[in-house]
Amino acid sequence: MYRSNVINIDNLSKKFKAFELNIPSLNIPKGFATALIGENGAGKSTFINILAGVRLDYKGSIDYFDGEKNEQVIRENIGYTGSGNYFMPHWTVSQIAGASELLFDKFNRSKFYQLCGMLGIDVNGVKKKNKGFSKLSDGMKMKVILANVFARETKMLLLDEPASPLDPLMRDKLCQMLREYIEAGNGDNSVLFSTHNISDMENVTDYAVIMEKGKVVEQGFVEDLKEKYILVKGDNEDADKAKDILFSFQKSNYGFEGLCLAENIDKLAGLNVSKEVPELSQISIAIMKKYTQLT
Repeated sequence: MYRSNVINIDNLSKKFKAFELNIPSLNIPKGFATALIGENGAGKSTFINILAGVRLDYKGSIDYFDGEKNEQVIRENIGYTGSGNYFMPHWTVSQIAGASELLFDKFNRSKFYQLCGMLGIDVNGVKKKNKGFSKLSDGMKMKVILANVFARETKMLLLDEPASPLDPLMRDKLCQMLREYIEAGNGDNSVLFSTHNISDMENVTDYAVIMEKGKVVEQGFVEDLKEKYILVKGDNEDADKAKDILFSFQKSNYGFEGLCLAENIDKLAGLNVSKEVPELSQISIAIMKKYTQLT
C-alpha cells in the first residue's frame, strides 16, 4: 500500500565533540503518530530540534509536506513543544496567549483557554497570583505548552518528551488528544513525539523509530514490528540452546525469555518454548539493550 510522508530526510548529520547524530535516510509517514524512542542521550532532542527549526547548524536535507518550500507555510503548519526556556520565564498565561497570537496566524485564544481548563490549569488562580511561567511546576508547564500548541491549526506536531513531566492520568489524556488530532486531520495530520519510556504512550503509537547513539537502529509500523519480532519463553533446561538464537535473552530462576526474529523461529524447533506477540515496549527495550553501551 502506498503511503505518503510528512517528512523526508536525506543524509542528516550534526557533530558534537563526543557525539554525532547521523541519519542517512528516514521517512516519517503522513497521517500517523510516530514515536521516536531511545534512552537519554540517544539524540532524540537534537533530532526534533533540527526538524522544528530550533537548530540550524546541521548538514543534510529535510523535505516537509510533499516538497513545500515556503518557510512561513512550514512554520505555520508545525506545532512544536520542547524543554528548557520554552517561554520567557516572567510571562503569565495571558502574555503567552498574546505572544502566540502575534507569532502564529492560526492561534485561537479562546481555544487556548478552553484547553487550559480541560487540562486542569487554574487560569484565574494563576492570573491572581501573577505567576510567571518559570514559577509553575514541571507538569503545569507542560500542560500550558500543550494547550498552546493544540490551540493552533497545524498539520504536524513535533513533541519532545511531552509525557515525561505528566502524571499517569494526564499521560492518558495526552494520548487521547493526540489520537483526536490525528483523526481530525482525515489523513493530513501527523505527530512525531519522542520518549525514553514507550509503555505509557504505546496505545497511541502507529509507527516507531528507535534510536541509539545518534543513529536509527530500527523503524517500522508497530504491527509490522510485532510480526518481525516474536516473544519466546521457555524453561531453563533449554536456555543454553536458545540463547544463541534469540535476538535478546533474559534468564531467571523461573525460566528464560527473549525476542526472536521471525526469520529465525524455526531454529527453536524441538525446544519446549511458548510464543507470544510482544509489546512495543518489549521490542524497544530489547533493541536498545542490543546497541547500548550499558552492560
